[in-house]
Amino acid sequence: MRKNQTLGEFIIENQKDFPYASGELSRLINSIRLAAKMVNHQVNKAGLVDITGAAGDTNIQGEDQQKLDVLANETFINTLTNREIVCGIASEENDDFITIKGQKNDHRNNYVVLMDPLDGSSNIDVNVSVGTIFSIYRRVTPTGTPVTLDDFLQPGNLQVAAGYIIYGTSTMLVYTTGHGVNGFTLNPALGTYYLSHPNMQFPEDGNIYSVNEGNYIHFPQGIKDYIKYCQEEKEDRPYTSRYIGSLVSDIHRNMIKGGVYLYPSTSKSPNGKLRLLYECNPMAFLAEQAGGKASDGFKRILDIKPTELHQRTPFVCGSKNMVQKVESFMKKTK
Repeated sequence: MRKNQTLGEFIIENQKDFPYASGELSRLINSIRLAAKMVNHQVNKAGLVDITGAAGDTNIQGEDQQKLDVLANETFINTLTNREIVCGIASEENDDFITIKGQKNDHRNNYVVLMDPLDGSSNIDVNVSVGTIFSIYRRVTPTGTPVTLDDFLQPGNLQVAAGYIIYGTSTMLVYTTGHGVNGFTLNPALGTYYLSHPNMQFPEDGNIYSVNEGNYIHFPQGIKDYIKYCQEEKEDRPYTSRYIGSLVSDIHRNMIKGGVYLYPSTSKSPNGKLRLLYECNPMAFLAEQAGGKASDGFKRILDIKPTELHQRTPFVCGSKNMVQKVESFMKKTK
């Protein structure tokens, strides 16, 4: 591993570490890299062409779809489908999963991808960073048969790879295959990703807490107590409050600087609002691989067995000691 190594070189060099090293997973990461470059190009044109604003539809979550949501979703689906790598795709933007037969209709591919194609897209109109989140599993049904729901409803601890792309002041692809977390920055002049952040690590402690305090009145008592703890004038506190409202951006900052991200249950959303499969599992895998921790306030996110495609969960993720402190406040008020 060396700085200025390209993502392509890095994938080839580390292919031996991938489970079932057939080159299939390497080609899948390469396809995500290509789709991300295409979405990045569109994001950078926002405001110049008619791709911002609402598309006029709602997704399965009941949320208004933005035009870039739809474009990013189609870009990733088409890129992954046309390159004959995956046997199924599930997206936050689609009601159901997509079965991919392959050109020979033989269902021979072995990986499924779950994704949030454009996280934080409501921020596009105001030029705030957005991102793509992806999660990859090996199918559990026999090769040669169509994928089923069981292939997607796997606990996060069975992920073989996960990552995110952040479209911000620079575009970065951050991912893990279970051997640490590495970040690659896109050189737009060359269209190439270079290793810029090798072996990314959450500091064990931090002084940033990221939560939408506008919902404070609706939070569980344990979260309210933790926020008051963060605001106390004692020892190394008060902590700094930083909340962008784009999961990728908030987690990315906290991974680099040290902090905790909270999206708890509320009286209006008792099961939380973030999606387990498309957002929480991939971020939890990345966090643990970077020395951090991810929890629903009581238990490890990666151990939750999903029961539905668009399942939601409370989410606490970040520096290990900070997440443990949140859990201690939650247990006191359980």
